[in-house]
Parts: sequence; structure tokens; C-alpha cells
Amino acid sequence: MDVTVAAQIALWIIAVLFALVGVAGLVFPVLPGAPLLFAGLFLAAWADGFAHVGTGALVVLGAMALLTYVVDFAASAFGAKRFGASRQAVIGAVIGAVVGLFFGLVGVIIGPFIGAVVGELSVRLDLEAASRAGVGATIGLALGAAAKLAMAFAMLGIFLIFRFF
Repeated sequence: MDVTVAAQIALWIIAVLFALVGVAGLVFPVLPGAPLLFAGLFLAAWADGFAHVGTGALVVLGAMALLTYVVDFAASAFGAKRFGASRQAVIGAVIGAVVGLFFGLVGVIIGPFIGAVVGELSVRLDLEAASRAGVGATIGLALGAAAKLAMAFAMLGIFLIFRFF
């Protein structure tokens, strides 16, 4: 399918905007970061008529975009578990992360902490253990954000390798 020059330029502009907003969305969870990043990369591939970035690369990029969600939820749970949290604290951290999304950046940071603390307190009334579980969930969240950003840059790198080399 042949795309006119004006349409190609418009696709590239939209693609870059989607990719930038997507990367920001991986840090600020109010935005659907991974889908926007993937959409931007898909539009960029489309702008070139899929001449450089084809189906195989797009499948890999799509799988990586989906994997960011697994990393996001697993990171808080892993952090809480690593700090000795119970199963209920891990579940609480995941629920706290989801509920925290509705309260912006502050909710995203505090949600897993509160969820892990409440979950741990539901098992045993040990405030010190509950606090450790909350700290672990928060550290896990930070590590998850770093891992998602690393995956985003890997996605961009894969795209650029296929596009230019």
C-alpha cells in the first residue's frame, strides 16, 4: 500500500508522539504506556509500508509490550515477598497498586505500601513485619518501573535496528 508523502509525515509525527507519551506512561501509570509505545512503533512501521519493520519484529515488540504488565504487577509482589511478607501482603500489594492507579502518582507509590501493610496485618498484628512488607512492595514498584523503562528502551532499540540496519 503506497502512502503519500503528506500522510507519511503525519504518520511519523503521530508515531513519535505516541512513542513519547508511551514511554512517559510507563513511569506515570495514568497513561497506558506500553500500548501507546507499541502503537507508535506500529505507526512508524506503517509509515514505511512495513518495508523495514515487518511482522516478526512487530510480534516481538507486541509481546514485550504485554510483558510490561506482567513486570508491573509482579515487581510489587516480588518486593514484598523478598522482605518476608505473607501471601496476603503480596495480594494486598497488588490490590493496592491497582487501587492506587485511581489516585494518580501519589496513589501509585503509596497504594502498594498500604496494601501490603493491610494484607500483612490481616495475618498477624505485627506492625514491624507489616512495615517491612510495605517497604518491600514500594521497592518492588520502583524496580518494576526501572524494568519497564528498560524494556521500553529495548523496544525502541529493536525497532531502530530493524528500521536502519
